Amino acid sequence: MPKYLLSVHTSGDAAPPEMTEEEMRRGYEPVVALEAEMRSAGAFVFGGRLGEPGRARVVRPSGKRVRTTDGPFAETKEHLGGFYIIETGDLDAALDWASKVTLAIQTPIEVRPFVGVTAA
Repeated sequence: MPKYLLSVHTSGDAAPPEMTEEEMRRGYEPVVALEAEMRSAGAFVFGGRLGEPGRARVVRPSGKRVRTTDGPFAETKEHLGGFYIIETGDLDAALDWASKVTLAIQTPIEVRPFVGVTAA
């Protein structure tokens, strides 16, 4: 079965607003429910939230050596904030999951298939 990357894009480099524990709990409820639904349907492979772009490091070739620099590779207003890897029947099913994710977290979701990767 094909695998898809559902990438969560966020904008800005600012820290999220301060929230109470109750506000955080309510905010995560839809995400927890969605991830349970993905697991139950057998679609969930892996997911994760990423740290701020300012904590990123880029390793690039420089001749036969490597050079490591701070920050994201691309200068952009949006960055990858997290992702899901799902396994589902086709692109339409992947888009259905992405629709649920975007509604749960109110953030754009990019859907991309993995090339040449199927279920083990």
